[in-house]
Amino acid sequence: MAGENGSGKSTLIEAIAIAAGFNAEGGSRHMTVSTRPSHSDLHTHLRLVRGTRKPKTGYFLRAESFFNVATYVETNPDAMRSHGGVPLHERSHGESFIALVTNRFGPNGLYILDEPEAALSLRGNLALMRRMHDLVAAGSQFIVSTHSPILLGYPGARIYVLSEDGIEERAYEETDHYTLTRSFLENRERFLRYLFEDD
Repeated sequence: MAGENGSGKSTLIEAIAIAAGFNAEGGSRHMTVSTRPSHSDLHTHLRLVRGTRKPKTGYFLRAESFFNVATYVETNPDAMRSHGGVPLHERSHGESFIALVTNRFGPNGLYILDEPEAALSLRGNLALMRRMHDLVAAGSQFIVSTHSPILLGYPGARIYVLSEDGIEERAYEETDHYTLTRSFLENRERFLRYLFEDD
């Protein structure tokens, strides 16, 4: 899922997560982290269509409230073990995300990720993509909201772009994330000259 800031990506992915039984602030279905109710009631208007196989596990990673989830994990010994045994707050933001997907995510899961690239370097994005690849091969499904042209490039991904015109499926090469990044990398000087020129 892609789109500009304010297009509704996070609102929609949060609604999907809540409709799937996850806590609005993130975590597994059993986490009860709640600092400030801020989610919309969109989830009450969604009907999720499930396949014949029920997910064995799952997680909702919401970048903006991951600090609260990490704090909860530290107070729960079982959660701490399933997240790698090292307090997530003792790692960098990006390291904690990678520790989460490495230790907590497993086969036959449903993983809903809201802007996971917020904490990740380029190598971190690639590490996440590799882990996603391994888990998809093991029967997992990912629903991802992202601005990252790297994550959008996941092979075989169905990309839905949210805009003021609604939601439409697009090919990777037709997304603004791809075209703007490509334009910048192919001719940075020309791109910046155009960006900085006076009206």
